[in-house]
Amino acid sequence: MLSVIVPTYNERETLPRLFERLRQVAHELPLEVIVVDDSSPDGTGALAEELRHYFASEFAVTIVHRPGKGGLSSAVLDGLRIARGDCITVMDADLSHPPEMLSHLVKAIQEGYDIAIASRYVPGGGIERWPLWRRIASVGATALARRVLRISVHDPLSGFFAARRAILEGRPFLALGYKLLLEVLVRSPGARVIEVPYTFVERQGGKSKLSLKEVWDFLVLLVNLKRSPSQSFNHAHRVDRADRADCADCVDQDRR
Repeated sequence: MLSVIVPTYNERETLPRLFERLRQVAHELPLEVIVVDDSSPDGTGALAEELRHYFASEFAVTIVHRPGKGGLSSAVLDGLRIARGDCITVMDADLSHPPEMLSHLVKAIQEGYDIAIASRYVPGGGIERWPLWRRIASVGATALARRVLRISVHDPLSGFFAARRAILEGRPFLALGYKLLLEVLVRSPGARVIEVPYTFVERQGGKSKLSLKEVWDFLVLLVNLKRSPSQSFNHAHRVDRADRADCADCVDQDRR
């Protein structure tokens, strides 16, 4: 089964449309959806509960309510702790990541790859409706990460990817900011990786979470990974199979 982890913060506008599209995917691909909400002021968490009940007959849904804005990477790891699938996918709720791509990512994992990346920067991939400054910033940050960390992957900063559970479990992650994939790649030097082209579309609702803090977290992550790519850090996040029951107090779930 595929576990789809969807971190949310103020995504009330697009979450229902994401669920509708996931419903179509679920007809062909067994999946569960795990929404990890950081106490969104716009009521995303409460709406997710309503959607959980509405879509209960279509696919399993779990909602993790976190007490505050803790960042996307740590939200993914909290979702992993209660995920049941052996294939884990991370995607945004703002519809910039098309759910229809999930079957392609899962197919790559089934074919033997450890990590399948929905990539904007390989032939066939692209970006739509982004302002010029966002394109320049993305290309610059990607080039910086590839050069500093000597990564051959074309889109190591993608927020849309699938991985075998074993790749994510048992490793310490700093989980800074929004770029978990970058850390996963550095921590898994022997992993078989494939990039699957897709077109990233500007978010269809809500506001971008990009801020100076996220830029700073990215730079701090780069420095730490450059210094100690395989080393454990103080305050690192680590997910093991034994952790799966540890989130009972923060989870309200309805699994068929």
